Amino acid sequence: MAIVMDLDVMLARRKVRSKALAEAIGLTEQQVSLLKSGKVKGVRFETLEKICAYLDCQPGDLIRYEAEPREPGLRNEGVEGR
Repeated sequence: MAIVMDLDVMLARRKVRSKALAEAIGLTEQQVSLLKSGKVKGVRFETLEKICAYLDCQPGDLIRYEAEPREPGLRNEGVEGR
């Protein structure tokens, strides 16, 4: 996956448990666990905002792009439709 969630890293830096975050932002522990593991297809901006406010961080501290290796000989076409 090219988008990586670093929520677990930020929780460790802030010394916050998943349970405390879940209770503070109105999610279940299971939902926070799925976010931490990156097993979600998306996250609402409202949820991201609550996480950032609670952990005193920026969205970029939680989400990063990691390029996937490409097969040799394939061109990078960039944004579709250009």
